[in-house]
Amino acid sequence: MKMRDLGLAKHLSVTEAESQTGISRWTWRRMAYDGRVASVKVGVRLLLPLSEIERVLQEGTRPRLQDSQL
Repeated sequence: MKMRDLGLAKHLSVTEAESQTGISRWTWRRMAYDGRVASVKVGVRLLLPLSEIERVLQEGTRPRLQDSQL
């Protein structure tokens, strides 16, 4: 059975999350174990829902400056 069949295609490993975001896998692990992001443990793998990765990136996004502030 493939990961897609289990519904895990909507998840990334911490290593995949690192390569996609530039945030280290150790930071992702720490955030997961601290409860700051949801995660799924499958054997020795720690998987992160794509929605959580997107949420972290959105929360860290700084607002665009208004033209009057430039």
